Amino acid sequence: MIGLPSSVRIFLSPEPCDMRKGPDGLSAEVRRLGGDPFSGHLYVFASRRRDRIKILAWERGGFVVWYKRLERGRFPVPRGVGATVSLDAGELALLLDGVDLRSVRRPARREPARAA
Repeated sequence: MIGLPSSVRIFLSPEPCDMRKGPDGLSAEVRRLGGDPFSGHLYVFASRRRDRIKILAWERGGFVVWYKRLERGRFPVPRGVGATVSLDAGELALLLDGVDLRSVRRPARREPARAA
């Protein structure tokens, strides 16, 4: 999997994407969704059949596109109309492994008490 610093955010597009698009077409999709393709964040797009995923990122003077195609099955990408879905690196790894994120239960995060 891709090693990501904690400063990198991951956005999943809720709408299916045409997988014929390259870096320029995907960056236009990012702009249409209100994002900045040059931010260094990851933008995840799934095909209509949800058997293919492309991830777009800007890295050191150029775009990088990762592509994964499943031979069987589908990625459990949530569908819907609206804003992009934010993921963390662990959720992206689970998604790429085919785990349905709706069935994953995480323990509540504990925040330390703040001094008054």
